[in-house]
Amino acid sequence: MKNKSFKLLIYGLSAFFVSFINVAFATGHPESNDSSVVASGFKLRTIVIDAGHGGRATGASGAYSLEKNVTLAIALKLQQAVQKEIKDLNVLMTRTTDVFVNNGLRAVMANENKANLYISLHCNSLPNVRKVVNGKTVSVPNRSGKGVLLLVNIFRRSGEQVAAIMENQFAEEEKAYSKKEVEALSPEDAITLNIFRDKYRKQSIHFANLVNNEFVNTDGRNSLGVIEQGVQVLAQTSMPSILVETGFINNPEEEDYLNSDEGQNEIVNSIVRAIKQYKREVEQVPQ
Repeated sequence: MKNKSFKLLIYGLSAFFVSFINVAFATGHPESNDSSVVASGFKLRTIVIDAGHGGRATGASGAYSLEKNVTLAIALKLQQAVQKEIKDLNVLMTRTTDVFVNNGLRAVMANENKANLYISLHCNSLPNVRKVVNGKTVSVPNRSGKGVLLLVNIFRRSGEQVAAIMENQFAEEEKAYSKKEVEALSPEDAITLNIFRDKYRKQSIHFANLVNNEFVNTDGRNSLGVIEQGVQVLAQTSMPSILVETGFINNPEEEDYLNSDEGQNEIVNSIVRAIKQYKREVEQVPQ
């Protein structure tokens, strides 16, 4: 059993590295002092919109709504908006209905389609707090959370990719889906991987800041900022990737906003504006 798990782990790491390098060479990103600019002739062709959770994975919950339903509603509106306003951009959805999609497969779908940008949509929530009431310690809901949060996967420790793969409950299914042969990395490939991994990290942070600025400056939303941390759904993607915590679903005011057409449209429009700005920059189109 241990030997089988070890083989699956090695496969996952190799497939991730190979996919990373293949996509990097396909997009032709050279190193640049400006992380938002790439080689002349580059086109932002495909983005992935990922509605977080789904199916049995309900995600966080509010008084009357579930994260999986809110993220799907926003994702579908974002898909329509991008297709309408950025006609030369292909949109790939990780799900369009209430189905469960494993995090590893979401990344494989993006990698296989050579996507140039990955946007994962989620809702935030705070855990209960312990308080003493009438001499007894009880668990009390914490509904004080407010605002957006942008997450970028941190690459400080390569072990985070290992952890993400080990947590994948569908390694064999993912292997069948990707149909990639395991290849050994040469020292040169390993160096290339690190170069492009750093490039994608910088571009992810830059795009996350563009989205955050739209939320704050245009919509007047409170923001917890752009944070780097280990994010499983982003760890195996081989392109600039961000996770958008659109609001705190367990805060009554934010839950109403996240479920309203007005709130969802504001979120969508801000992300679309950020995509347009990012697209202009990476394609070196003068404003």
